[in-house]
Amino acid sequence: MAPRDKEDEASAEAEEPRVKGFATFDTLSVGVKAMVEKDGEYRKAEILAIQTRKGKPNYYVHYDEFNKRLDEWVKQERVDLSREVEWPLPEKPDKKKSGGQSGNKATSKADTKSQKDKNKKMKTEQLKREDSNAPSEASSLPNKTQRPSRAGGKENREVSFALDDEGTPLPEDGDAMDIIDIADAVNSAKIGNNEEKTVEEEREKLRTSGSMTQNQAEVNRVRNLTRIQMGKHEIEPWYFSPYPQEFNDVDVVYICEFCLGYFGELKQFERHRLKCTLLHPPGNEIYRDDYVSFFEIDGRRQRTWCRNLCLLSKLFLDHKTLYYDVDPFLFYCMCVRDDRGCHLVGYFSKEKESADNYNVACILTLPQHQRKGFGRLLMAFSYELSKRESKLGSPEKPLSDLGLLGYRAYWQEILLDLILQPDRTDVNIDDLAAQTAMQTNDIIHTLSFLGMLRYSKNQYVIVLPNAVVEKYNKQKEKEKAKPKHQLDADKLIWKPPVFTASSRTWNW
Repeated sequence: MAPRDKEDEASAEAEEPRVKGFATFDTLSVGVKAMVEKDGEYRKAEILAIQTRKGKPNYYVHYDEFNKRLDEWVKQERVDLSREVEWPLPEKPDKKKSGGQSGNKATSKADTKSQKDKNKKMKTEQLKREDSNAPSEASSLPNKTQRPSRAGGKENREVSFALDDEGTPLPEDGDAMDIIDIADAVNSAKIGNNEEKTVEEEREKLRTSGSMTQNQAEVNRVRNLTRIQMGKHEIEPWYFSPYPQEFNDVDVVYICEFCLGYFGELKQFERHRLKCTLLHPPGNEIYRDDYVSFFEIDGRRQRTWCRNLCLLSKLFLDHKTLYYDVDPFLFYCMCVRDDRGCHLVGYFSKEKESADNYNVACILTLPQHQRKGFGRLLMAFSYELSKRESKLGSPEKPLSDLGLLGYRAYWQEILLDLILQPDRTDVNIDDLAAQTAMQTNDIIHTLSFLGMLRYSKNQYVIVLPNAVVEKYNKQKEKEKAKPKHQLDADKLIWKPPVFTASSRTWNW
């Protein structure tokens, strides 16, 4: 009952109304909610941080009911103080601390009293043993085994097990059991939260949260870069990344799209471009077709480049926590080619030795190349590598919000292509896992999400709802007009690398 009470208290605090009133720029503080102009409309936003840049204050705001990645720095001109603002609620005293002190006092008194009683009882038993010279009853009986002492030691401790004889009741007539949905199969797939949620609630959470990090300090960190320029694209970052502190005050950070070096001034960047000779990621090209190329980079051999890649990806992945220890990872970078070189589109990293058979540790398509099908190619390539390794692979959990949507769409497409083959008469999860190199948990999660996994007559069965088939057919009709690019496994020139213990970790 304790967790439910905590949830009720939290909801009550969330619903508590804030004090409203008028404010000036001098009285604005962190936690105040004001109307801020965004895309020509004024929206309620909470001030998360205040900084002075070039002598003028700037406010870092989070818009209510908007994704966290849309947080941004705004100037005074965009804050409307002609309307009332909502002041933050005063901090309440911590009940745990006050309750804990009184509880500790009561506990200490009880412990002292019990210790005195125990000492008194031990003295009485000792006097009885000294006065009595007769052997005990247990020792006088030859056929009765002596009970071990209750003194310390693991071998002398009694272990009791509570068994439930009733168990789970079974239906009287197994044939009469109706086919029922198993919504909790998603929980058994170990993806997402343990709580059961509807599809609408999950989509709403993905729309408004945008944060998968487990560290609350990371969630509250303010985005430090305003804009970055990479090649011919100018991009607005989404999250904080630990670039050097002197870059916090510059308007644009210039990033070389080949060596991923970063510069705070345009002149420095131009001088670097005259000297930089790198035209592709510094690794082995293991795949090439007429559309993309894939390069394999060892984090131990190319530490600087891989660290720069991690810093860049942290701008768009809030749950990423590893920036500098790149030795245990391999990086697979996808590029598009032109007459100037190979331009980075996206990448995924992979542990050299994964205890859980993860085939992806971190995956990202750069924002300027998103919604073009490159994310699907990255996922397909990771499973091609798993097939070459003869392993079942899965992305590392938890997935980010966009990562979950991308993988879910990819899993649906691949599984439905196999299940709806004209010559297929039967199917089981093990066969699907062997053909796709997907782990069975991911397959169960996808089938449950589509409503294709049911329970009937004491076993799981895969069904095909009409709605799923109709949606699949519509998707295939769209692909005829604009076909998706498919990877050719015959063009992959790669063997699973073998690493020694020293090459998987730091070697300083």
